[in-house]
Amino acid sequence: MAKIKSVWFCSDCGAESSKWAGRCPSCGAWNTMVEEKVKSRGNDGLKRRADAVKPQLMSEVEATAEERIKMPSRELNRVLGGGLVAGSLVLIGGEPGIGKSTLVLQNILSIKTRRILYVSGEESASQIKMRADRIGREGADLYIACDTSLENILDNIEEVNPGLVIVDSIQTIASDDLESAAGSVSQVRECSARLLKYAKSSGVPVILIGHINKEGSIAGPKVLEHIVDAVLQFEGDNHYMYRILRSIKNRFGSTSEIGIYEMCQRGLREVTNPSEVLLSHTDDELSGTTIGITIEGMRPFLIEVQALVSTAAYGTAQRSVTGFDAKRMNMLLAVLEKRVGFKLAQKDVFLNIAGGLKVSDPALDLPVICSILSSNVDMPVPKGTCMAGEVGLSGEIRPVTRIEQRISEAEKLGMDTILVPKNNLKGIDLSGRTIKVVEVSKVEEAFRQLFA
Repeated sequence: MAKIKSVWFCSDCGAESSKWAGRCPSCGAWNTMVEEKVKSRGNDGLKRRADAVKPQLMSEVEATAEERIKMPSRELNRVLGGGLVAGSLVLIGGEPGIGKSTLVLQNILSIKTRRILYVSGEESASQIKMRADRIGREGADLYIACDTSLENILDNIEEVNPGLVIVDSIQTIASDDLESAAGSVSQVRECSARLLKYAKSSGVPVILIGHINKEGSIAGPKVLEHIVDAVLQFEGDNHYMYRILRSIKNRFGSTSEIGIYEMCQRGLREVTNPSEVLLSHTDDELSGTTIGITIEGMRPFLIEVQALVSTAAYGTAQRSVTGFDAKRMNMLLAVLEKRVGFKLAQKDVFLNIAGGLKVSDPALDLPVICSILSSNVDMPVPKGTCMAGEVGLSGEIRPVTRIEQRISEAEKLGMDTILVPKNNLKGIDLSGRTIKVVEVSKVEEAFRQLFA
């Protein structure tokens, strides 16, 4: 007989404990232990189960190519690493109202060659139909099941025999074998594990949609992210129309790729050239604005860096950063003060990466430091000038990766001049290029080139 007992789980890492503790013994997080009721089924000893898998020698394992399902969205395919792998379990997370369901629905409505089962635990079938009508597409072979019971969902899967399964969202699904409520640690873990077993045994890919909690991470235990094959995060601001699809984990591809979408009346539109939407098209020359070239995954694009430097109004200088690492900006301010001689200790510094992007490319050090100086001296950077370079603690400008791609992107978008680190062009042929390439080795050289 199965016995019901209380077990404590950590909501951050999923670690299990027989008693409550203020601090998780596994990950060290405070006040994350939650109580769950589980059934213990006893110990079967050393008996081998009928469905147990026997170990194999690696030399006997046959290597097969990954079968990928091409999704209608090229941006989604890029982030997935070339398409949806057969038998994979993919988790798409994001804040409420960001467009997760719209992204998935408009993709599956365009698939004509597979039978698809869309399981919704949050919306009714009529609500999903209304969204499909707003997008302007009709699924040829799309089945909708509005249920929150895992056992009923598995029965529906067996009846429909789909080629793709969508679960929206995993936090609303609950198993009848557990007494805890939907969305709890044990329910999320159990439901995900059962769906993973189905995906691996049948070869049918499963897409889970998950919520984001107030800390910005996917709701549920961290073990959920370990169970799935890929974790995609859909991020952006509800007040802006651009959305970014970013890969956090991917067993079948790179995690450095991003996809950019624009929210429109009829759903999400792919942004194939991000540089054009991330740059302002004003003819006015304003101080504190520079154009940098960053690379996300395999894609280079131009991005606008904005800075504002003003006298501290209340005696204590403020440092505010959006889209860039605040600690790195403080390091760059120290380089400006120590190596170049600009006193910014008593001045407020505000930095913003336009378009709502969050970037970590070291090549944006030079645009950031030039934006701050431009605002400080109130002199605009010459129009048509862009730059890329990492700034060291001694004020030197260090080489960056894939400089040839950055130069090509700047030339394609009509830039006149680009500042690059010295000795970064070894082995690169610049003949035939219309853009002027200027090499700089020190921060002072870049300032003289821009503000002489």
